[in-house]
Amino acid sequence: MPQLLVALAFAVALFLGGVSAHAQQSVKIGLINVLSGQFADAGIQLDNGIKTYIQQHGDTVAGKKIELIRRDVGGPAPDVAKRLAQELVVRDNVDMLGGFLLTPNALAAADVSAQAKKFMVVMNAATSIIVTKSPYMIRTSVTLPQVMDTFGTWAAKHGIKQCYTMVTDYGPGHDSEAAFQGAFKKAGGEIIGSVRFPVANPDFSAFVQRAKDLNPECIYIFIPGGAQPAALGKAFAERGIDLAKTKVLGSGETTSEQALKAMGDSALGIISAWHYDYKSAAPLNVEFVKLFNQMHGRNPDFFSIGGYDGMHAIYETLKKTGGNTDGEALINAAKGLKWESPRGPMSIDPDTRDVVQTIYIRRVEKVGDELVNVPFDKIENVKDPTRG
Repeated sequence: MPQLLVALAFAVALFLGGVSAHAQQSVKIGLINVLSGQFADAGIQLDNGIKTYIQQHGDTVAGKKIELIRRDVGGPAPDVAKRLAQELVVRDNVDMLGGFLLTPNALAAADVSAQAKKFMVVMNAATSIIVTKSPYMIRTSVTLPQVMDTFGTWAAKHGIKQCYTMVTDYGPGHDSEAAFQGAFKKAGGEIIGSVRFPVANPDFSAFVQRAKDLNPECIYIFIPGGAQPAALGKAFAERGIDLAKTKVLGSGETTSEQALKAMGDSALGIISAWHYDYKSAAPLNVEFVKLFNQMHGRNPDFFSIGGYDGMHAIYETLKKTGGNTDGEALINAAKGLKWESPRGPMSIDPDTRDVVQTIYIRRVEKVGDELVNVPFDKIENVKDPTRG
């Protein structure tokens, strides 16, 4: 009888050991994203980037299978994002968190990351302070000051002496305005006027006329995507803004693929600064765009590349830890990561845990029958200027 009990105990131990070993063979990633509502298309594009990376590199890393658990926040909903993060950690036992299209959701989940000591990868949300809210967090997308501070400096150093700024009256607009104006003035430029317009604004005519009346050498604009770039382009054309005489500067959203299709030839000559364009001829990007189109039937965008590089950072971090998913081990492995992305060379700053990358200066030109952003200058190894 004692021998039987020992044998049973040994069998149970073996079984439990087998279960434990099996459980350790997967890495659970809780993806908090926006897959429905107003921002659904952006969230889907981010998720498409994640899917493309896994298709390209397989679903096993350091001997462990990658398991994605997706949760839809439905929009900017910090309370929901925090609850979902808590559920993913406590109920689903995820090893790390990722996704985060929108800033409010990333900020809310950061508390959970910090308290639970869970590695967290922000794949889009672009407000500078986000990464400071958890010591276990990195970002693989972009920050607005990273682009706009760089752009303001570039403009002043390339012969533009005075500028008028026009931005949407909400957080990202304010951030971009402050970054561009501050850098432009610091580099010797003069801001001769500025205006902020409502987020929901179908008619830009009066705002464009106000800028034209001052006869500025350049007009800097920051607006979200959707229908607004087309409306602004129409106002520039109707009010007689000659882009050959008045330089129009904008962020990447202003001249995105869909925005250019909507604006038509009124976009010709717009100069923008951004970190990614699907038209890049870099071999890694050509391969990425081809696979992305095969899988999703459309072109990638900056949401997509954030998700794609977010998965790359996760894979490379797991390789460095040998599959160890402890928060301290993962964040230490992530600090200083460097790789070649479809967007170009990039890294994770070991001090700030934020993204370092190339910012491209592009001009809208017609290539064949298509309007595209043609890069003509670049600034390498750009950090977020607000993070030191």
